[in-house]
Amino acid sequence: MSEEVAASGDTLDDPLLLREWFAVAWSREVVAGQPLARRLLGRDVVLWRSADGLHCWRDLCIHRGAKLSLGTVRNDCLVCPYHAWEYNTAGQCVLIPAQPNLPPPARARAEVYRARERYGMVWVCLAPGRIDPAGDIPNFAFADEPGFRTVLAGPYRFVAKGPRVIENLFDVAHLGHVHAGLLGDPQWLQIEDYEVSMGIDGPEAKNMRIWQPDPDGTGQPALVTYHYWAAAPLTACLVKLRGDSAAEDAQRFGILAQIAPVDAETVDMRMAIVMNYGHEIPETEIVAFQDLVIEQDRIVVESQRPELLPLDLQAELHLRSDRMAIAYRKWLSAIGMKYGTA
Repeated sequence: MSEEVAASGDTLDDPLLLREWFAVAWSREVVAGQPLARRLLGRDVVLWRSADGLHCWRDLCIHRGAKLSLGTVRNDCLVCPYHAWEYNTAGQCVLIPAQPNLPPPARARAEVYRARERYGMVWVCLAPGRIDPAGDIPNFAFADEPGFRTVLAGPYRFVAKGPRVIENLFDVAHLGHVHAGLLGDPQWLQIEDYEVSMGIDGPEAKNMRIWQPDPDGTGQPALVTYHYWAAAPLTACLVKLRGDSAAEDAQRFGILAQIAPVDAETVDMRMAIVMNYGHEIPETEIVAFQDLVIEQDRIVVESQRPELLPLDLQAELHLRSDRMAIAYRKWLSAIGMKYGTA
């Protein structure tokens, strides 16, 4: 697939996408002195650290097109693996070893992108420097609250478009069937009415009550109350509550799920899971539970047709239980989302 433009709905140069933040790696993966290759929106990028902090550039040496991610870090410069051109932290070439007395031309520089870290993830925005991101990194306040632990899960690869994956996360009606014995009971598939409104960043749904045999991998059944919201077009958040929200011992389990399009056909989903209870449960068990749930989702989502999410509400049937999905589609239409939609 070309880096330039794919067919309508598959396009990765949607201006809206270019201005969004995407999680492309775990912070722990970007080790000092070791460049890390990633692919986002059909573009190869390289992540690396200097004394100044984290950097994300196009994974390309301007000289002969070698991947900078195959190079090394020396004297706080990223060194090309082919002819050892050295690029400083601003992306400017400062040394050409074959002609060390030649001042590198101004156009001998790397294409620099914005990169930040939050929730243990590396977030990247590919907007050109003269264009600001659409907003800040999606807010997930529970990750910063005392008493909550954060567990990272994924990345999960889907051969699907991002909006289909996000809508699945908002779909409460499938829990008792697709995730039977875990997030729902096949003997009780009825969905109570719930509230949908427009939040600060996008649509949100509140007071979605579901009986779950194993809400979080602890094996303890509970009647939980969900709160879902869209933090960005391809970032979904949820918190499910056990007990009274006003009680000091109320248990909260939350997920920030970020969908990063790798190319026109595939996406990676990374999750930050937060819990204010169960601190004795090994992280591996929490991740294994989430691995199982996501694999059940992946099989279904990859089968969905059309692959592009229909924004025309007449194209598919909708029920009261689909209120959040309807709100998400209307919102994508309103903000002009082209990628992954029809």
